Amino acid sequence: MVSKMTKIVNPMGMHMRPAGMFAQEMMKFNSDVVLVFKDKEINAKSIMNLMAACIKCGSELEVRCTGDDEQAALDKAVSLIESGLGE
Repeated sequence: MVSKMTKIVNPMGMHMRPAGMFAQEMMKFNSDVVLVFKDKEINAKSIMNLMAACIKCGSELEVRCTGDDEQAALDKAVSLIESGLGE
């Protein structure tokens, strides 16, 4: 398992469009990808779970990846989050 702390920087947080884009990108990896936010583990490959978590701008979270391509998944997840999730 690899993990890293990061922060949501896009102004609207994890709403439908960035959640969908993020989940779609995470599905490309074989590894399990989980966001830990407020002591809850959120499946990063599920758009519904991402939206239901109510992750707002400025929220700090941990990205955890476990599997054969875990480092690549972690790098991509952190890159997407820190770049503003396309917004």
